[in-house]
Amino acid sequence: MPDFLVDEAIEDYAFLVTGEEPPLLQELIDQTNLKMGWPQKLSGRLVGRTLKMLSALKQPKRALEIGMFTGYSALSIAEGMPQDGKIICCETNPRAIDFAKTFFDRSEHGHKIDVIFGRALDTLETLEGPFDFTFIDADKRNYMNYYLKVKELTEPGGLIILDNVLWSGKVLQPESDIDDVLVECNQFIADDPDVENVFLTVRDGLNVVRKL
Repeated sequence: MPDFLVDEAIEDYAFLVTGEEPPLLQELIDQTNLKMGWPQKLSGRLVGRTLKMLSALKQPKRALEIGMFTGYSALSIAEGMPQDGKIICCETNPRAIDFAKTFFDRSEHGHKIDVIFGRALDTLETLEGPFDFTFIDADKRNYMNYYLKVKELTEPGGLIILDNVLWSGKVLQPESDIDDVLVECNQFIADDPDVENVFLTVRDGLNVVRKL
């Protein structure tokens, strides 16, 4: 979990008055905390329910996730998709993939999810568009590369959602190469004439982008 960017009590209140994720996702959170390193990489309820809501509104038939981890966000997106929808998930951690698949197998939405092991930039070169919904939550150093490639593969009206775009507030006073990449990517999207976007201060920041 990133450092709190708003008062912790406010963050807790927002969590409590947001509808709960399904019991299987709650179990996934518990098991990730028990068994996996870096459990703070989980999207968590506020981001997860936002993704589910956007997915339910968009009803994507072909979705993409860059950086799956243990499958919380993938299942959240799949929950909002139509029954014949498919989401392709890119992940480099074999242990996280094996863990996630145990939950996909138990979920009524698991049949919508396909996982591809390997570097996302390599995988993206093998995929054909169009996609109508993408969630980007992988290595921040490549955020600009991910965005540019995903935008090519996205149909008009499709959504591209980038997580951790506040980067625990480091975008305000960048000190590292990764900080600089996120600052550059955020500003590029704001100035991009091919899209419209809204930058949300949900958790560690969500940039919701719609291709025109």
